[in-house]
Amino acid sequence: MRRPKGIKTKKSVAKRFKITARGKVVHARAGRRHLLASKSPKRRRGLGEAKQVDSTDTYRITQNLPFSR
Repeated sequence: MRRPKGIKTKKSVAKRFKITARGKVVHARAGRRHLLASKSPKRRRGLGEAKQVDSTDTYRITQNLPFSR
């Protein structure tokens, strides 16, 4: 017997993005994985902060995360 398909969360998107309580989409900044000795402490601190996704991409990301807000 075949199971009904339903909607699924796109796991690759779920690992990269987070929906805040107010519905904003945030992501981690790139460049914090390796080669940190050559980056200044100010730059490293800035890379630790999450950044809001551009409004043009928000719709596509939220469509792939159906069970978030």
